[in-house]
Amino acid sequence: MSRIAVVVKGYPRLSETFIAQEILGLERRGIGQLIVALRKPYDPFIHELHRQISAEVLYLPEYLKDDPKRVARARRWAEQQPTYAAARALFEADLKHESNAGRHRRWGQACVFAHELPEDVTWIHTHYLHTPCSVARYAAHLSGRGWSFSAHAKDIWTSPEWELRTKLDDAAWGVTCTSVNVDYLRSLSADPAKVELVYHGLDFTGFPEPSGRPSTRDGSGEPVRLLSVGRAVAKKGYDDLLAALARLPQGLNWHFTHIGGGELSESLKAQADKLGLSPRITWMGARPREEVIAASLDADLFVLPSKVTKSGDRDGLPNVLMEAQSMGLCCLSTAVSAIPELIDNGATGILVPPADPAALAEAMARLITAPALRDELGLAASRKVRAEFATAPGLDRLAVKFRALV
Repeated sequence: MSRIAVVVKGYPRLSETFIAQEILGLERRGIGQLIVALRKPYDPFIHELHRQISAEVLYLPEYLKDDPKRVARARRWAEQQPTYAAARALFEADLKHESNAGRHRRWGQACVFAHELPEDVTWIHTHYLHTPCSVARYAAHLSGRGWSFSAHAKDIWTSPEWELRTKLDDAAWGVTCTSVNVDYLRSLSADPAKVELVYHGLDFTGFPEPSGRPSTRDGSGEPVRLLSVGRAVAKKGYDDLLAALARLPQGLNWHFTHIGGGELSESLKAQADKLGLSPRITWMGARPREEVIAASLDADLFVLPSKVTKSGDRDGLPNVLMEAQSMGLCCLSTAVSAIPELIDNGATGILVPPADPAALAEAMARLITAPALRDELGLAASRKVRAEFATAPGLDRLAVKFRALV
């Protein structure tokens, strides 16, 4: 039976459980896959669901200088293919818009990809519309295969319009995980119908339902346990969260735990030191999902102050919010991107404006002192996310689309 090639930037990655969840779900629905990664993993752990995936992984050279002989063989092979001229023309057209080493690297990776693609792979599907999509698109044309995409967040909102239009019009079809994304991508496509909304949702296996034993911590005695899980990058808004924590009334007793690695980790710790918050914060770094679940079960309030960065980068539909809500943990977040599709403000959680530490502090103080409200919002959130954001419907839809191709 034939397979599809699933292109990702790196594999496995702790922050991309939604991709691993999709690969595993499609495997269980009988869709054979080859994972093609542009780089090897850097994370110190993997999730248990990565261990359940049986798909073979093909790692491309992250940099062409890493394996020049492999790249040279692939380029010689590509130049002999009847598809070479047309595929090369696509690359050169892109190069006119963006002439840099990164663009040349994508072409070289695509040559290796197409050269080493097993014959039983009949379709190419890429996660993200930026770097992985460029490699997938060139390789698809070089190898004479069709291709499709799953678009998520940063890949959409930080890519120039010319590039998105080019890729949207070239792909056979694509899916994305939020209504906000769908509307934007359809506005750029010559054939809007080819872009479809498919929530990646959450596989609730391993996520306990609410315990029925609500916390009574209210900030007057034992510390209220605040938790956030996310990469230490600008779009997560952790600088705003630290500023908000510094604004909380002095009499409130709380402790904040952060789980996740990222480029801003050290600067956030320095900010916490400067604000005098460090004794009340635990920085756990990147941890596997099992430890995230344990921390969530021990927490009273989950906070994710997402925002739009200067580059346009933003969250899509954060898995960590769905995970927290599924366990009945009250969530405080911001009205950014698709988060309002998940959280009904005042009914299944609390939303505040992005990049507003004062509003964030006010909402935190209210929720810290109101355990009954936290419990009410958390239980309502669990009911909603389990009813409306299960992974099965999206996986079933993708399986139908892929079965027609394999």
